Amino acid sequence: MTQPLSRREVLKTAMTLAAVAGTAPVLGLSGSTGMGFEEYRTYDALGLAQLVKKGDVSALELLEIAIARSNAVNPSVNCVVEELFDYAKAAIKAGLPQSPFTGVPFMLKDLGMALKGTVTTNGSRFYKDARMDYSSTVVERYQRAGLVIFGKTASPEFGGTGTTESILFGDTRNPWDLSRSAGGSSGGSAVAVATGILPLANATDGGGSIRIPASCCGLFGMKPSRGRVPSGPIDLSSTMSVIHAVSRSVRDSAALLDASGGPEPGQTTIAPLSQGSYLEAVARTPRALRIGLISTPLTHSPVDPECSRAAVDAAKLCENLGHRVQEIQLPVDPREFFASTRIIMGTGTVMRVANREQQLGRKVTENDLEPIIWQRYQSSRAYTAEQLAQAEHGVERAAQQMALLQQDYDILLSPTLAAPPVKLGKLSLNQDNAAYEKEAINISAFTLLYNATGQPAMSVPLHWTPDGLPVGVMFAGRFGDEGLLFQLAGQLEQASPWFNKLAPL
Repeated sequence: MTQPLSRREVLKTAMTLAAVAGTAPVLGLSGSTGMGFEEYRTYDALGLAQLVKKGDVSALELLEIAIARSNAVNPSVNCVVEELFDYAKAAIKAGLPQSPFTGVPFMLKDLGMALKGTVTTNGSRFYKDARMDYSSTVVERYQRAGLVIFGKTASPEFGGTGTTESILFGDTRNPWDLSRSAGGSSGGSAVAVATGILPLANATDGGGSIRIPASCCGLFGMKPSRGRVPSGPIDLSSTMSVIHAVSRSVRDSAALLDASGGPEPGQTTIAPLSQGSYLEAVARTPRALRIGLISTPLTHSPVDPECSRAAVDAAKLCENLGHRVQEIQLPVDPREFFASTRIIMGTGTVMRVANREQQLGRKVTENDLEPIIWQRYQSSRAYTAEQLAQAEHGVERAAQQMALLQQDYDILLSPTLAAPPVKLGKLSLNQDNAAYEKEAINISAFTLLYNATGQPAMSVPLHWTPDGLPVGVMFAGRFGDEGLLFQLAGQLEQASPWFNKLAPL
């Protein structure tokens, strides 16, 4: 029986025939028989890994394409803040493990992620020389999964806002409209994926920081349950922050969570064990789900018509897929909720500053921090132990209220954001606090709730505005039930594909 040709053999045959016919070769090639960027971009991470496994392309070839694309677009979008190209080449030369993502280029967010021998700035001048002498557990798991780490992506200072702009590195621009924000705080990772540098990238989420940039950049972004992915041995300084990724395909996100999830030694907050593989869940059609549609955020602030339309259209799509949708109201007291989260997040800022003061052997100054972070730090230092304890009880109460609500609803559906991507500067930490607060109320109006409750939530790219801006729709599941979300995400991806909706850059 004749064996099917490999991709490399097909390319060689095409080149030979083209030479005989005197015509230019096609198939998106760059050079003689190598893969070109346009072909590279047609694959997700698992697809690229399969090509490496079959010998159709090498890990080094993929890395060179990713580096070339980064060099081409980064001057315009400013998403990569640390280049680790030689580090990546050395890793490939040393030999990669045979794993699900072997040979796939990958980047770490420059916030809370430790890679031994490299700097993690946390987007802050105060941390600009903070070289790591260890690697985070999740980073080691990424490497065991075969991912080739070749850079770090931009974040605002301490992840403290819903955009990716900093005094240290400048503005990260949205590839759908360079005058607009890419979202934050994982905006650098989202832009790296949206511009085709790589198919998925590491991200973290302490108030919406995976889902916000996923919405702004037209990507899939899953925030896993608290305790699903280990955050040690580094301390993210917030019980509300979790680690995962932004991606173009649902299955990449699922497979990465399979590879990176699970407790580490000493971990005390542990999500319930998953019921099988998340990757396998993506291919399973979910049962008929009871879905609660949330139209009004906890802030009770206005929602842009495009964001409302995105959620309503998603609800109709879900109904067409056999699910039942009912509009509901959130049971959480917004005054207690925002008072509690403000204290918890402010305490995290104080911890980050204190940790760095100890490392440097000196006190922080106003010139070390962005103006709004400096103000938060000053005000948060006054919180008492009693206030912190009350705040923790406040978010626990919200978690209990949401768990009771979800006894009646499998999934909660809402806009991801209350507005499409905003103009750069609107959410910068380098401005007057009064002007910032006016804009900031909308950026995590829907997302922050699920950081406080610990529930998994995902932003799905199901809508674009008439002027071409992506608008995400958010789905939240019960604590520990990422599997059901991945089932629904896989179904939505089939019903309303987005993989080939590419940013024009």
